[in-house]
Amino acid sequence: MAWDGVCAEVVHFTRPGQVTTRFHAAVHLLAAYDHGLRHDGETLLEGAPRSTLKDLKRKLTFVPAGHRYEDLTEHRLAPRITYFYVDPAAFPGCGAGERQGDDPVPRLFFDDPGLWNTIAKLNTVIAGSDSDDELYLGALGRVLVHELARLHRGVRAPKTQVRGGLASWQQRVVVEHIEKHLSETLQLATLAELVHLSPQHFCRAFKQSLGLPPVRYHGSRRIERAKLLLAQAGLPVTEIGLTLGYSETSSFSAAFRRATGLTPTAYRRGLV
Repeated sequence: MAWDGVCAEVVHFTRPGQVTTRFHAAVHLLAAYDHGLRHDGETLLEGAPRSTLKDLKRKLTFVPAGHRYEDLTEHRLAPRITYFYVDPAAFPGCGAGERQGDDPVPRLFFDDPGLWNTIAKLNTVIAGSDSDDELYLGALGRVLVHELARLHRGVRAPKTQVRGGLASWQQRVVVEHIEKHLSETLQLATLAELVHLSPQHFCRAFKQSLGLPPVRYHGSRRIERAKLLLAQAGLPVTEIGLTLGYSETSSFSAAFRRATGLTPTAYRRGLV
């Protein structure tokens, strides 16, 4: 669908597998992953650190006009992605003639609950066929563009780092390492070394930034990954537990039930 200054398309892959996506254009791109889990691959975005993040659920990527974007991925779970193409002239404060320093900033696999809420509403309207929603669609589209501009202003003038927390680069490095090693026992010394901190200082800074101690965060990410794997009917619960590093099905079930209130089997049954 298209409206003033914005085009949108929803791409729902029908099966997992290898996919290469490239983008380089005179418009801004916002990619919103409704869900997605990759087995392997990396994403490159000019002006941002490369990423090998595996769990792409509810992740957003912003590619400013003129920037090169390339994603080489082997999907474990077929993704559903909404792509928004935004005319720079419709982007508040970032149109032609702005200073180079005011150009939008590339952002790869970030979280923004407010922006995601607008995207979810847009997806609902796009999926419908009621022509009476045209005005509502246009209004939501304008909100989306202003949300992006608000995000851009926040990147240009970032908030002061939380005292005692991890720096942004430290948080990114640690989170990516945890995502890549979910099936392994968490090694606090290794994580601390990656960000050049003592283990004691690292644990305090990690909790300050992410709201949970490292071990609990690692466990919560395991459970979120388990939910994605349970959505694949062909994977036995026992295999999922082993894949995530649980030595026995009983320990996996116990951990999953503590976190969700349901056993893995009951959770899967509720997805049907």
